[in-house]
Amino acid sequence: MPLHIIALGNEKGGTGKSTTAVHLGVALTLAGRRTAMIDLDARQRTTARYLENRVNFAAARGLTLPTPDHITISEGEGAEAELALRIEQAQAIDTLIIDTPGRDSPLARAALARADTIITPINDSFVDFDLIGDVDPETYAVRRPGFYSAMIFDLRRARAAARSGTIDWVILRNRLSTLEARNKRRVGAALDNLGTRIGFRHLPGLSERVIYREFFPRGLTLLDRDALEDFSLSHVGARAELRALLAGLNLPGFDPARLPI
Repeated sequence: MPLHIIALGNEKGGTGKSTTAVHLGVALTLAGRRTAMIDLDARQRTTARYLENRVNFAAARGLTLPTPDHITISEGEGAEAELALRIEQAQAIDTLIIDTPGRDSPLARAALARADTIITPINDSFVDFDLIGDVDPETYAVRRPGFYSAMIFDLRRARAAARSGTIDWVILRNRLSTLEARNKRRVGAALDNLGTRIGFRHLPGLSERVIYREFFPRGLTLLDRDALEDFSLSHVGARAELRALLAGLNLPGFDPARLPI
């Protein structure tokens, strides 16, 4: 099976990008996919720290917590060449997940340019929607694509010109809430409109739940049922969201039925 590269990219913080990345990496590993991860934010290292916490917690408790291999690449001279080398060396695995920094940088763009799937998590609000589209303040109709959409468009055009495959761009609506139903409808309509015009899909992602905030220090995920001290209806609902997300990504050669959830 050819290597499939997933890059998570967003220039806004607080959208659940690293939480989503780790859950995807662990889920694919548990489903039998040979998976590795690269964290390109060498300053915050959120994804790398999450996975390190997972390894340390498993060792301290004598647990078996399947964890994808992971490295961090620092920005600076030679970073893009190192990324290219790491991708070349990853041909023996099935899936490479790259978590890019929450800012624009040459290294982030290099990762996005090599991706087969780009996932852009956004909070379900027009504050986050603004990076992909500008809306009319009276009608909420989309007036024009945003700067991030323009960047992805340029990357796709370059890939097409080089005849090196296509990029599937997925907007992930994280932190969906049962409240503010009117806002949810308006954001959804705007995503439908803009997605049709510039070619992205949007999926419901991970809802706003306290459990995600508790996972990080131990490196746990929704999939680690035996390691969780309690298991509530909130966990059941969140696992269903994760399964739907993975199914919606339509990754080649991946059967959602193999997920242990």
